[in-house]
Amino acid sequence: MPVPLRPGDPAPRSYTPSTGSLSRRMILIAAAWITLLLAGGGFALDRVLTGAVTRNFDEQLEYLLTSMIVSAELDPEGNVAFNRALGDQRFLEPYSGLYWQVSGKGFEPFPSRSLWDRRLDTSRPHRSADLETYDSSQFEQKLRVVERDVRLPGSQVRWRFQVAATREALDAQIDALRRTLVRSFLLLAAGLIVMAALQTWYGLLPLRKLRIAIQKLRTGAMPRIDGAMPAEVAPLVEELNGLVAHNDRQAEEARRHAGNLAHALKTPLTVIMNAATAEADDLPATVVREARTMRRQVDHHLARARAVGRRGSAHSRAPVWPSVDSVERAVARLYPHVRIDTDGPRDLVAHIERQDLDEIMGNLVENAAKYGGGSVFITVRADAGFVEILVEDDGTGIPEADRIRIFDRGVRLDTGKPGTGLGLAIVRDVAEIYDGTVTLEESEDLGGLMVRLRLPAAAG
Repeated sequence: MPVPLRPGDPAPRSYTPSTGSLSRRMILIAAAWITLLLAGGGFALDRVLTGAVTRNFDEQLEYLLTSMIVSAELDPEGNVAFNRALGDQRFLEPYSGLYWQVSGKGFEPFPSRSLWDRRLDTSRPHRSADLETYDSSQFEQKLRVVERDVRLPGSQVRWRFQVAATREALDAQIDALRRTLVRSFLLLAAGLIVMAALQTWYGLLPLRKLRIAIQKLRTGAMPRIDGAMPAEVAPLVEELNGLVAHNDRQAEEARRHAGNLAHALKTPLTVIMNAATAEADDLPATVVREARTMRRQVDHHLARARAVGRRGSAHSRAPVWPSVDSVERAVARLYPHVRIDTDGPRDLVAHIERQDLDEIMGNLVENAAKYGGGSVFITVRADAGFVEILVEDDGTGIPEADRIRIFDRGVRLDTGKPGTGLGLAIVRDVAEIYDGTVTLEESEDLGGLMVRLRLPAAAG
């Protein structure tokens, strides 16, 4: 049963489900591949070396058989005899493990003394006069036999010459060879697997260091991940640092945003409390006036908060021209005496939410219509990865000394017309949220103010 949390206890930490150790997986794959390769290589090498040892053994027997055939001749009775003794002493020792025999149809077999009372089997048929080699188990000992059928000069009988040797020496060599191969390949496999494990441990070491660095980053022990990383890990570290920096900016913006809102609401609330405490006669009017001020501040900060929340979407796209058309129609109904002209390509798309673009354009075009002399000109164009929107009017413009201050909240240069002084502040804040810029310049064509809005172009 899980223990229930008491008030004030920290929430239990959740862990991402694991699919197993990456190191163990890599080592197991390497071990399986090494085992497969060494098993195949060992089998092939065993076949080659075993064949070489067996051929060498057979060549020695063939040499003895050739010596027998060369020294064989017929005696006066037609039997085979040797004109010289075979050199190996084992042919004279009974059951020594090395034997020879000469057999012919109609004649008694002519065996070596080492065969004693035994005889080699001659029932194996020959398809040709070539040398034949085979294994035999006719005695208690396993024999390796080489034989050939030969017709001696002056004889009509086909004589079968045979040399046999026990396989004990051959099998002992093969067993020793295989033991050496198995031990060598086991040692090689162990060494390769250990090397693969060390390689895996060393290769994944940067990931373990990165995990420790992220843990320190999470606990606040370090502000960012520093230090050199391998080329494969460095992009991940850069993205993590970028994400941390982005979150820090978001947190700082949230703190600053909350502080600005609190500061903006503090003064109206103080005015209302003072008026209420003093039981002023104009308390209702004061409450309405200050409430409107607070509402404007809240609307401004809500708009900025919505833009911040939508900024994280990489798919934010807004066609510029539909927004320009809708704003133009709305402003034309509010200011029917103002002429609004537009120009530019109609296929440009900005990296911004449509709602935020409409709010920016509405503020800029409405200001141009409100403070201009009756003419507004909107130009849209592409410029080096940005969408640039120019809003010009034929009014009196803004002195260069005031073009920075006008972006502050509540600042109004013309107090004779209704307004809140938040329009350009909202435009600047929302544009900066999308990595855009807003600057004020003098219009060369109309003579009034020109607002230059630059927003990142959306990726195609």
